[in-house]
Amino acid sequence: MKKRSASAPLAKTTNIDCWRIVVGITGATGAVYAIRILTILRHLGVETHLIISKWALATLKYETSMTEAEIRALSSRSYTAKDLSAPIASGSFQHDGMMIVPCSMKTLAAIRSGYCDNLIARAADVTLKEDRRLLLAIRETPLSVTHLENLLSLRRANAIIFPPVPAFHTGPESIEDIA
Repeated sequence: MKKRSASAPLAKTTNIDCWRIVVGITGATGAVYAIRILTILRHLGVETHLIISKWALATLKYETSMTEAEIRALSSRSYTAKDLSAPIASGSFQHDGMMIVPCSMKTLAAIRSGYCDNLIARAADVTLKEDRRLLLAIRETPLSVTHLENLLSLRRANAIIFPPVPAFHTGPESIEDIA
């Protein structure tokens, strides 16, 4: 696989079938966004590496009728959050970026402090260390001063802070249309 520059925007790359994206799902509400992203990436032929936290598994039961196996099947490869020996835990694993959708404040704090006690935090830490793109789709509100400081610190480390705010000007007919 040809390695792209970390600073090259995704939209400028035309050969998306060789993209390799790491996707983390945490326990914050908004799992529908992760499922939609995995579905789209699969349709586009993007290689995805999925990590689902234990709290995400609990939240998924309330937010979707899909089983864990069905969600994992949307990815090219999936890992447990405990598997710190997974290839994606190493900087030598080449990928085009990582997104954590949704990203809990617990995970955000772990990434900011470098406390890599699970594979999502470790893969995100490595993504930043290797100067690759990291997108954090935060879903929790209201935000405390601590949350805001963590967000600012990670933004300064070049993470993309992306709260998924629905676009109603497009005339969605259902909740699925905005996810």
